[in-house]
Amino acid sequence: MSTTIKETEWIWRDGEFIRWQDATLHILSTAVQFGSSVFEGIRCYDTAGGPAIFRLGEHLRRLRNSARIYRIDLAYSDEELTQACFDVVRRNRLRSCYLRPVVLRGYGAMGMDGTGSPIETYIPAFEWGTYLGEGALEKGVDVCVSSWSRAAPNTFPGMAKATGHYNNAQLIKLEAMANGFVEAVALTHDGQISEGSGQNLFAVTEGAVLTPPIDGSNLSGITRNAVTTIAADLDIPLRECPLPREILYCADELFFSGTAAEITPIRSVDRIETGAGGIGPVTRRIQQRFSDIVSGRTNDDHGWLTPVPPE
Repeated sequence: MSTTIKETEWIWRDGEFIRWQDATLHILSTAVQFGSSVFEGIRCYDTAGGPAIFRLGEHLRRLRNSARIYRIDLAYSDEELTQACFDVVRRNRLRSCYLRPVVLRGYGAMGMDGTGSPIETYIPAFEWGTYLGEGALEKGVDVCVSSWSRAAPNTFPGMAKATGHYNNAQLIKLEAMANGFVEAVALTHDGQISEGSGQNLFAVTEGAVLTPPIDGSNLSGITRNAVTTIAADLDIPLRECPLPREILYCADELFFSGTAAEITPIRSVDRIETGAGGIGPVTRRIQQRFSDIVSGRTNDDHGWLTPVPPE
């Protein structure tokens, strides 16, 4: 899988550029000790008109909301962060890349609340290929149902994209990999389907697309929202509803969505083949439309792409 970071030269930090290797934190920073930071993952696609960032405004809105939930004072406006994203893509001479804005509590206070620690904001950008492995988008991936559940509502705020939440995701992912799978599906505290370790999940049955509701155990994904919009554009029925575990074994098609995963078919669950195996016709239609939009091959009717302007 594409897990190694391909270093670039520059990272934006609090209004200035620093060298990649200089983006360091003290071991006693609140972010290191207690996972006190929020972040986004944003893809920038190479189009005929130059690099274009996918749903930048929505990502920055979620970053701001995550910071608000955790009482982190984000010092920059959306306009300033947008310009910073443009600048870091251009400064590193990138066309297709992944941006990772991070807002964290740094070094200063010892208490786990982090009051008194400075707030630091970083935006790295680097090239990143297919998240779930070579051929995953075309052939699909083999997954399992995790023995680890997602957190129940009102334990961690599911609407926030915070680093501390991803300890649960690590356990889900590591267990899957240890057992020979690429990824896993996690269940809610009451045994319904939640999501993957870092992706939303969709099932296709009898031509209709089903997906779990946003119930406090899963993230309200921006690519998830794009899938629901694309399904409507293509006149594919889609509804949100609680999904029991067993639908994973009976669905005609399954797929993940996410910034990193994009639209990735699921080939099997717990070594039970999904439908006919590989990518199904409904998944293929949604994936193709998504790819056509982000690559600029078709009209961006929903205004999802923000072109990076030339200097």
